[in-house]
Amino acid sequence: MKIKPEFDLIPEDGWRKKIYEVVYLSNTKAGKTFDIFLLSLILISTVLLMVETIPIINLQYRTEFYYAEFFITLIFTIEYILRIICVKDREEYIFSPLGVIDFLSIIPFYISLFFPVWHFVAIIRMLRMLRIFRIFNLADYMHDGRFIVSALKHSSRKIYIFLLFMVIFIVLIGSLMYVVEGGKNGFSSIPQSVYWAVVTITTVGYGDISPATPLGKMLSIIVMLCGYSIIAVPTGIVTSEFRKQKKNNFNCKRCGNDDNDENARFCKICGEKII
Repeated sequence: MKIKPEFDLIPEDGWRKKIYEVVYLSNTKAGKTFDIFLLSLILISTVLLMVETIPIINLQYRTEFYYAEFFITLIFTIEYILRIICVKDREEYIFSPLGVIDFLSIIPFYISLFFPVWHFVAIIRMLRMLRIFRIFNLADYMHDGRFIVSALKHSSRKIYIFLLFMVIFIVLIGSLMYVVEGGKNGFSSIPQSVYWAVVTITTVGYGDISPATPLGKMLSIIVMLCGYSIIAVPTGIVTSEFRKQKKNNFNCKRCGNDDNDENARFCKICGEKII
């Protein structure tokens, strides 16, 4: 199965058409080679950005890192310009999700010329790895991705209610712990106590703040036990929705048969296409 290109070719032959076939089409040898080359550059750039944060290596190879990033960004900039000039509706590409990601993958380097800390924001170009689904024609995986998004969307209302309950519970527990500990033992304010409640109820347990009074310890035990039970709630909500989506996904729209296999493409009763 071949995925349709994201944007239409500019209505004319010549060099623009050749560029379009390379930068947008992955079903040609030149197009696939170009895409794999870009993916390799993205991986190299990401590794360089990560290694650059190691102080010893950065001091020794700072100049090499700069020129390597300059070269990689220059290639991405040229590619971005080529994508713009060879499509029919340029605004459609520029303001599309892929176009925005392409732009964000190059702009941090130019901003870093004035604000150096922005240099590391360029790691956002890792998002461009999503193009691998188009390059290798992994359309079925995209369908699975939509299945997950749909399940999360349908369970969002229950999750919002659950999160609201959690916020209220955490604020109450944090405030109570502040009163119990008397503003001591790290519980110097209600926001600080709320921070402890979040860390405790999520079972993270940094240990930087802990109660010292018997009543405070008893309350922390209750919060920790609640934490284990609360973790299962959103998991159960989403899992239940997954089951509903999965069941509905394999129902036949023609005859209503809901006994089709998970990997079925056609209804076993009437032969209607399911996926």
